[in-house]
Amino acid sequence: MWNDRSHLKHRTIILVSVLFMAFSSGGKDFFRTTGHRIGAAWGGETAWAATLAETRAAEEGQTPSTRRISLNGAWQLTYGQQPPTVKETVTPSIPPGWTTIPATVPGNVELDMVAAGKLQDPSVGNRIFKLRDLETYQWWFRRRFSSPAWEAGERINLVFDGLDCFGTIWVNGKVVGKTDDMLIPHQFDVTDFIRPRGDNEVIVRIDSSLLEGRKYPHPPLDLAGAGHYECLFVRKASHMYNYDIMPRMLSAGLWRGVALEIVKPTHWRSVYWTTLKADPRHHSATVLVDWDLVTERYNLDDLHLQFTLKRQGRVVHQSENAVLATHGRAQLALTGIDLWWPRGYGEPALYDAALQLIDSRGKVLDENRCRLGVRTIELHRTDITTPENPGDFAFVVNGERIFVRGTDWVSLDGLHSRDGKFLRPTVDMLVDLNCNLIRCYGGNVYSDHDLLDLCDENGVMVWQEFALGNARYPQTPEFQAQMRHEAEVVVSRIRNHPSIALWTGGNEIDDSVSWSGFGADPNTDLISRQVFPQVVQQYDPLRAYLPSSPYRSPELIRLGNRMDMMPEVHLWGPRGYYKGEYYTKVNAHFVSEIGYHGCPSRRTLEQMLDPEYVYPWVKDWQWNDEWLTKSVRWHPRSKETDGRNDLMVNQLKYLFGTAPRDLDDFIAASQITQAEALKFFIEFWRQGKGQRTGIIWWNLRDGWPILSDAVVDYYNRKKLAYAYIKQVQVNVVAICGEAVDGKHPVYVVNDTLQPVAGHVTIRDADTDRQILDSDFQVGANGKALISQIPQASTPEMWLIDWQLSDGSKFKNHYLEAIPPIRLEDYRRWMVKLGLPAEAEWIRFGVDGKN
Repeated sequence: MWNDRSHLKHRTIILVSVLFMAFSSGGKDFFRTTGHRIGAAWGGETAWAATLAETRAAEEGQTPSTRRISLNGAWQLTYGQQPPTVKETVTPSIPPGWTTIPATVPGNVELDMVAAGKLQDPSVGNRIFKLRDLETYQWWFRRRFSSPAWEAGERINLVFDGLDCFGTIWVNGKVVGKTDDMLIPHQFDVTDFIRPRGDNEVIVRIDSSLLEGRKYPHPPLDLAGAGHYECLFVRKASHMYNYDIMPRMLSAGLWRGVALEIVKPTHWRSVYWTTLKADPRHHSATVLVDWDLVTERYNLDDLHLQFTLKRQGRVVHQSENAVLATHGRAQLALTGIDLWWPRGYGEPALYDAALQLIDSRGKVLDENRCRLGVRTIELHRTDITTPENPGDFAFVVNGERIFVRGTDWVSLDGLHSRDGKFLRPTVDMLVDLNCNLIRCYGGNVYSDHDLLDLCDENGVMVWQEFALGNARYPQTPEFQAQMRHEAEVVVSRIRNHPSIALWTGGNEIDDSVSWSGFGADPNTDLISRQVFPQVVQQYDPLRAYLPSSPYRSPELIRLGNRMDMMPEVHLWGPRGYYKGEYYTKVNAHFVSEIGYHGCPSRRTLEQMLDPEYVYPWVKDWQWNDEWLTKSVRWHPRSKETDGRNDLMVNQLKYLFGTAPRDLDDFIAASQITQAEALKFFIEFWRQGKGQRTGIIWWNLRDGWPILSDAVVDYYNRKKLAYAYIKQVQVNVVAICGEAVDGKHPVYVVNDTLQPVAGHVTIRDADTDRQILDSDFQVGANGKALISQIPQASTPEMWLIDWQLSDGSKFKNHYLEAIPPIRLEDYRRWMVKLGLPAEAEWIRFGVDGKN
């Protein structure tokens, strides 16, 4: 261990030299390219990483209780067909003769195989089915690392932020632990297994999750779709087994980071920050801080706590408490503060919050830091809604009812080690579209701090579901215990983020029971009705919990399980005309899933399909095999998704009367139909503000190259719907509604906490004839009926322009036509909408990128 002064002096000289070179050569880029070379002289890659962490901590004035030493980067991967019986051995025994290739951590085995030339890119054509051969493989990861420095009393944990999925871990030839859940971190105390000096070796064996899942019997009320039964006992993201938004890719690997964490003997076990009360009128609030301490000390009398809140460098609160026990809590009375608000309703103010544990000499023994958003979020809901008793389903932030303009957040990549690559661009689009909520549905992996930090900063609320999707899961005591542990880990990890608005038991898990044909009651499910709410009540008691999305309450079941009584719904149904009664006669207050298919751009089709399958696309869905694969079918012999591509055809036929035979015409007609549909859905729900409280449309971006409901494809090319959604999700929007008794209502909807005034005009796109010219005033967080204008006798497009009193200008349009209309008419009208040339967006998307 690096304890003597000569070594310390040597390391300090190197550090000073490195820092000088770094800043003179571009900072972070230098560290990325040079750090591993310096590490050799320093005493190993891990020692270098640890020293940088220590330096960073010193610069920030911290004395962290935990030093993290990355084990990311280059590993070795050996793989082959898993034996029929996996023998549990004390020492690792990598089968001889299996293939060995370089591996990258974080990573997925498929990406390592592609990089090594052992596998073709599975995102193209039918190559995804080649991954079926890998589902019964066993995978061995290994790497060497240098001994870290640690002091007496400190412990060393080996941490896997994401290990997919059934892992056995050895350090220096000895078993240190096992994993069985890809969705949560795992850590193992390896202090007694690491050599004090020199090299060490970590080996991870990952067994086939498919073969593991086949071991379990399923009673009739274990319900799942085709291909999903093998996942019911396996804690992987359920989309990996197949979903209509993602192909089947069971995968394996160390998909999030691996590290050594050196933990001091006195440290925080947990610190929980939450807002008890918030008063926006008086800029005051009460914040609760609950802490739990681990220490080897017998006597705590010389310890005290310091609470500090800063914003933009200004201290807004500082106080101290004596440490009376290893667990305690305090209420902080805050005045003169700014609250955290969702987008449109105010600034998402964040405070740098710190809880320090300090001894009598003034030494900081440990420190918890987080970015605190001071706010209250409630879900006001009832079990049913009827015309006589309308009920409710509304998010209330700091006492204000919030109209939700949201999108369903799906996997950023089917191979999750690449999620980070797409995170910021996707959040940038989320912000560009002015969404104020994302629903992280239950078929995905859990949100991590990187996503939640961005949501905190941008005023985007997060509806977080537990990772159960489209199934009724096992009710065994063992599985309940596993789900309880998973939920405890997840809730405790991310509960301090102000953006989290709601915990939910899972995606369509109640619906899955209703689809079974058994007439079973979803309220008998022990996991969503007992395990999860108990965990939320224990670890995050002020946040709302919803058993399922949508939720079929006991009262709803008693009254006949009727959809027209559900306050919150998923609106998929027949997927017919987007203005049909299925969409417009719904009684619900809130729709948390609704979508419409749209064909991606030509360049995307050319990129994700083999050349011979791009065109002619209309030979026959059955013959055009790759279009079926991209629809998404999970098995080459599966028939379940054969009709999904027909959705695009049928939906555009409602609007245009026929499906074009030319590919570019088909892309144009399909994207126009999707864009008009999603625009209409959002406008319909916004103009119903009051009785209606929010819409979450499906979905922003594809996580794989497919044909889907997303408005942005996997390659980040934006469909036409993106541009239309951006127009109608502004804070203050002018909307032309559907005609009633021959007249169209014109509304202005204000999703801000300030009254607004402005001027709106409506003109005919062909003749520039003025249809409406009116001033308007709308109260805070309200809507106003501005005018009613006569219905046209022939198909027209109306251009809507409005300007607010602050000078800001906005545009929208209304398609005044009873379908079918002519595609050439719509194309003529589109010229007036200020979009890129049609040939450009058909080929590259509305942002014109290739």
